[in-house]
Amino acid sequence: MSTIHVIQGGTAAASLRTALAEAGRDERVVGLLDDLGIGPLRGIDDAPGARAAFWQRALGDIVPDWTAELAGECERLASLTPGSGQIVIWHAPSVADQLLLRRVAYHLRNAPQRLNEVRLAAADLGASPVRADDACATGMFPPERLRDKLPEAAPISVLRISRLALEWQEAKHANAELRYWIANTITSGHYADLDARVLEHAPADWTPAARTVGTVIALADRGHLFVSDTVAYWRCRELAAAGRLELKDDDRRADALRSAALRAARHAGAAPR
Repeated sequence: MSTIHVIQGGTAAASLRTALAEAGRDERVVGLLDDLGIGPLRGIDDAPGARAAFWQRALGDIVPDWTAELAGECERLASLTPGSGQIVIWHAPSVADQLLLRRVAYHLRNAPQRLNEVRLAAADLGASPVRADDACATGMFPPERLRDKLPEAAPISVLRISRLALEWQEAKHANAELRYWIANTITSGHYADLDARVLEHAPADWTPAARTVGTVIALADRGHLFVSDTVAYWRCRELAAAGRLELKDDDRRADALRSAALRAARHAGAAPR
């Protein structure tokens, strides 16, 4: 019987493919790029338009065609439904992974006998550093760690699948701007939560934007945030557009963070530097 593995993110999918190859297992891996922890979710399973428009604004050309990418993800999810093979969902204690688990459970709710999971935890990272809140994501695990977890794939109970599917529907209906994974619960938040941390660490003088972004990410666990540098930099751009931050050498290229600089907004009438 065939087995399909589902995991969050391109890096995690590549690591899992390597792990399976090293274990001598020729099994398909479905990697989904969309980080479900941020941005609108309403309508995501029906049409990707609103979600694609969000990511185009937030991340620009990091993906050439967001509409095609998200439409492809919907097709890959739909392809899991037919057949009788086993589905293994890999997830760690991060909101994106937990939402992926719930989304797949929703799509496969009528075939619960096919659903399995592999649970990853910060302790499985071994000597790697972990966050204060013990959150981690599947993309943090190298192939050898994933290979060690292959024997731990276990069925998900029918009752739990029903609950997970319901929680996915609730998350879509809430349509929050940000989502957190706190005490095993998905909690809604706002972009302002992340903006506050950016503004708190914005320097008075021009400084590489990557330094502020790195600080924000390093401190994110205090507020149960789990964001990438590209998402944090998007909030810097939004704050600059609103006049709350100053940003130079900014554009929408995927690598713009490397060359950009920022500083706290100056008061009106202050001499430019």
